[in-house]
Amino acid sequence: MIVVDSNIVAYLYLQADYTAEAEALLQRDSDWIAPLLWRSEFRNILAGYMRRREITFDLACDLQLEAKSLLAGAEYEVDSRLVLELVRDSNCSTYDCEFIALALTLGVIHPAIKY
Repeated sequence: MIVVDSNIVAYLYLQADYTAEAEALLQRDSDWIAPLLWRSEFRNILAGYMRRREITFDLACDLQLEAKSLLAGAEYEVDSRLVLELVRDSNCSTYDCEFIALALTLGVIHPAIKY
């Protein structure tokens, strides 16, 4: 099981420098999970590609649906208190702490690991 960051999902669907690595990661372990936040972050990435005219609106919609399908049943709400504790104790953004909180909650990473 991998708590996958929105950028990894984007690399999988948008040809970029790390697309091959994202594909290899999915091949190695296809049990990807993410906090619900991933959807907004992914849409924001797609918005950037649309604004730079690198993808069309229709393609952005299609990619959003494909990514949503990939993570169907694997999206989680995270505990706000835990996110804020992680923010307090690190230099990570609240967005990043959502992914860390999910990994901690589901036992994907050990609490002693520094992030």
